[in-house]
Amino acid sequence: MIKINLLPHREAKRKQRKNAYFAMLALSAVVGLVTVLVVGAFIANSIANQTQRNNFITAENKRLDGEIAEVATLKQEIEALKARQQAVEDLQSDRNQPVYLMDELVKQVPEGVYLNSFKQDGQRVALNGYAQSNERVSELLRNLGNNSAWLERPDLIEIRSANIGTGRDSKHVFAFTVNVGIKRPSDKDAKDTAATPKTAAAGAATAAVGGTAAAPKATLKDAK
Repeated sequence: MIKINLLPHREAKRKQRKNAYFAMLALSAVVGLVTVLVVGAFIANSIANQTQRNNFITAENKRLDGEIAEVATLKQEIEALKARQQAVEDLQSDRNQPVYLMDELVKQVPEGVYLNSFKQDGQRVALNGYAQSNERVSELLRNLGNNSAWLERPDLIEIRSANIGTGRDSKHVFAFTVNVGIKRPSDKDAKDTAATPKTAAAGAATAAVGGTAAAPKATLKDAK
């Protein structure tokens, strides 16, 4: 027996495809929504974690800034205390400088030089006086620069011809002004300490040379 389907099968297939299309569209929308929600939740969580980290870093930076400010304040206080301590030490050491200055001037001023005034300004001393000749002034400068343990770096500020006295007592001299530095005891002690190893080494070398040279003399003496 032959069966003939007279129903509109094309319409049925078209309706079936349309239903499948809408179902797929709905499924895609659901999947997209779920994906957006998951990605959004992940991003929101990441933002929250990063915000928490940023807040922690900001709080730590503020705390460190406070500590740095405290350290800077402590350093300033330490520097101020060191400056005060140094000032007190300088005052303690400088109170004996006039004695050292007078003692050195007595030792280093050569004959033919007469000092009529001197003035100390900080670590420099201005000497004013008269000399019989330019050579006497040069000798004074050499003594102050090379032979003095307390005076250093002499500078000749002025030298000029002058006359002192009147009548038969008038004498032709040279008026001079010399500026010389005076050491603090702490500076002198530091320089002496630094020079001690060199002096000891030079003494050892001299002793070694002297010992070597003394041997032939002893030998010659014994031979005689």
